Amino acid sequence: MSDASRAPTGIDSDVVMRIVVVPCLRDNYAYIVIAACGDAVVVDASDAKAVRQALGRERARPRAIWSTHHHMDHVGGNEELASEYGLEVVGHASDSGRLAGLTRGVEHGDVVGVEEIRARCLHVPGHTSGAVCYFIEEIGAAFTGDTLFSAGCGRLFEGTPAQMVASLSTLAALPGNTCIYSGHEYTEDNLRFAVHVEPGNPDLVAARTRAVELRDRLEPTVGTTLEQERRTNPFLRLYSQEIQQTLSISPGSDPVAVFAKVRRAKDRFR
Repeated sequence: MSDASRAPTGIDSDVVMRIVVVPCLRDNYAYIVIAACGDAVVVDASDAKAVRQALGRERARPRAIWSTHHHMDHVGGNEELASEYGLEVVGHASDSGRLAGLTRGVEHGDVVGVEEIRARCLHVPGHTSGAVCYFIEEIGAAFTGDTLFSAGCGRLFEGTPAQMVASLSTLAALPGNTCIYSGHEYTEDNLRFAVHVEPGNPDLVAARTRAVELRDRLEPTVGTTLEQERRTNPFLRLYSQEIQQTLSISPGSDPVAVFAKVRRAKDRFR
């Protein structure tokens, strides 16, 4: 995988802003959002060295870290980078005391920003109780951490199926051309499961082809649009009769019950 790559954004805009994808650790992604003036925000500073090197290559000046949740593979570089650059560290208010380096706690609907980089904070519990998505409307970009992946969603470590269904519904309500930037490179594995539960879905063929081609070039698969996710992500397709039939789910089941069965099936899938 290349050290960093520029990611597409979902909305054509006069706003000059770049997103740089930074591979970290084994399969994590950090992101650097860079304003026209060179000021930048780091999303999920998983590894200080990788982020620092990318900042140098891009000649970007970091001003803040936005953390999607408290897990160490997403915040491992927070304290080192914050100390080195004098950065604000943003995370959900409920993660005070357990999110490394947290200096500003946010709630659902709060807005954070550096120069023209302004994001609306969406509280999306399920994977963890304090998970946050940062939505930059001007460029159509949503940083979803481990809540929503390309063709998947996060495991329920702290939340309930009902919470995750509500959180995914919040994300699914964003504009369809919103690009989804998640915390891990899980797409190929997620698509194998998606095909298993919905083999008749023709959109999965194109999605798998795209993912394989990108990974063969050692490029990240993140940055799919929300509309693409609505067509291919089983956790956004709980209404699918084929998914319900594959998993022997009774027709008319409550979406939370459907989600719970789909999530259990993914947890056991090999």
